Amino acid sequence: MQEHLKDKIFKLIGETADEMQLECYVIGGFVRDIFLHRPSKDIDIVVVGSGIELAERLAQKLGKKAKFAVFKTYGTAQVKTKDWEVEFVGARKESYSHESRNPVVETGTLEDDQNRRDFTINALALCLNKDRFGELVDPFNGLQDLKNFVIRTPLNPDITFSDDPLRMMRGIRFSAQLRFYLENNTFDAIARNKERINIITKERIADELNKIMLSPKPSVGFILLEKTGLLELIFPELLALKGAETKDGVGHKDNFYHTLAVLDELATHTDNLWLRWAALLHDIGKPRTKKFDRRLGWTFHNHNFIGEKMIPEIFRKMKLPTNEKMKYVQKMVSLHMRPIVLSEDEVTDSAVRRLLFDAGDDIEELMMLCEADITSKNQEKVKRYRQNFQLVRQKLKDIEEKDRVRNFQPPVSGQEIMDTFKLPACAAVGEIKAKIKDAILDGVIPNEYEAAYAYMLKIGKEMNFTE
Repeated sequence: MQEHLKDKIFKLIGETADEMQLECYVIGGFVRDIFLHRPSKDIDIVVVGSGIELAERLAQKLGKKAKFAVFKTYGTAQVKTKDWEVEFVGARKESYSHESRNPVVETGTLEDDQNRRDFTINALALCLNKDRFGELVDPFNGLQDLKNFVIRTPLNPDITFSDDPLRMMRGIRFSAQLRFYLENNTFDAIARNKERINIITKERIADELNKIMLSPKPSVGFILLEKTGLLELIFPELLALKGAETKDGVGHKDNFYHTLAVLDELATHTDNLWLRWAALLHDIGKPRTKKFDRRLGWTFHNHNFIGEKMIPEIFRKMKLPTNEKMKYVQKMVSLHMRPIVLSEDEVTDSAVRRLLFDAGDDIEELMMLCEADITSKNQEKVKRYRQNFQLVRQKLKDIEEKDRVRNFQPPVSGQEIMDTFKLPACAAVGEIKAKIKDAILDGVIPNEYEAAYAYMLKIGKEMNFTE
């Protein structure tokens, strides 16, 4: 294993530990990622003794090359260099009360520290002391679990998850990120202990959800959340999409699995977290708008607008940011039907201008979301939709080059309207400005000042305003 520890930082940590007569190990994700051939710049060091004192001594040796910080609440210290972030903690054992995930911490051995780890693949440790440099300590066969793509707890999973319920979310997240399997006992223990998730803060849950969302195939995580019963507790609005209903021999697709298929398809094209959230929420309004019509079958009229209105409450409840990121998700959900409608009908210049105006700089990402939304099992239908989308894309490009309507403002300002017709700030000013905007978007006049000014005078005359 020594070839994976050839960077001088590991030798220096080991030498410093030897001088202080302390046992010292690199542990957790860094070691796991060595075997997974994944790059990692975050190093966790466990010290049998004071991790803070070892970190302080190391920082002194590195001098100006390093930044040193102590986090007394957690009993940890950090040494940051140009290339590495190294976290130090003393080996410890933990005991929990039923009401809290904050443990009572005592000084412990390496064995105690490995016992408290969440999963066997994260309990692997490599010794940094000179006489055992690079030696692997693997008491729970974590290396074998890595080879078998298995996620398993080191000790009794009921105790592991009851002690710290966030580990249930972490296990599912690792499954999605690494494409590993949850071992049967571990899976069953999550289902048994799901209610314990209620003691975890919404912020920590949202952090894990975002990591699931950014995994290569996010559906893996969401399906596990559903099967273990966690989804019902942390995201009931998403679970409400599940199920297909049939009436008079007419059925509709299961919108939960459709949503996950859209998310997976989008994930192959973009790492944009908030566009992925838009994919997850694009049909969130369907359960509230579902109706059966004997003539039309199942309908979900205005589900995009209902979904847009649901998003602020979902984001607030889940402690997700309620800023421009949320507004971006709302915008994508609100507009996601528009390009599909354009691809089905004959595409008019006016409809394309309006889409460009409403989507603005997010038009490419909106088109990406809409193309991911084509999930029919009928390959001919998919092929036809994709061809139509190419026509829409070309039309968008042509109209944008010709009319420059993306993010445009009407060439005549509200102030100029007030000055021309000697009006105070009032509803009529907004009405005139809106009519100029509509005329440009509908192709009645070009997006140019002279044409807009002349059109303003015409509207003013119709409204009995004089210059």
